[in-house]
Parts: sequence; C-alpha cells; structure tokens
Amino acid sequence: MRSRIAGAWTGWDGSTVVTLENGSVWQQAEYYYRYQYKYRPLVVISGGRMQVDGMAKAVRVHRLR
Repeated sequence: MRSRIAGAWTGWDGSTVVTLENGSVWQQAEYYYRYQYKYRPLVVISGGRMQVDGMAKAVRVHRLR
C-alpha cells in the first residue's frame, strides 16, 4: 500500500500512531526511536512494515482502522 501521512511527521517514538491520507490508522508494533520532521511524507506498507520516505528503517506496524 502506498499513501502519505496526513500532516506532519515527527518520527518514531516507540508507540507512534500514524494516520494516512487514505483514512487508515497504523500503530508502531516494535520499538524504534528516531526523530525526523517531514510534512506529508510518502509511506509504503508491505509485509507488515511501514517505510516512511527518508527514514533509514522500515518499522513493523499493525492496523488500528
């Protein structure tokens, strides 16, 4: 799945909840911390992992909505 984050992105904090422009909501499912500010970055979700454009690592996530 490809979409964009709805609004500002400030990185992963260990329990980050991400709302995408397509209306889906995802929660971080593994611990990883990295601060990085971006506005509406592109994301790709594949195999249960979310890759945010510009971040070094894809992080495991699960869908809330």
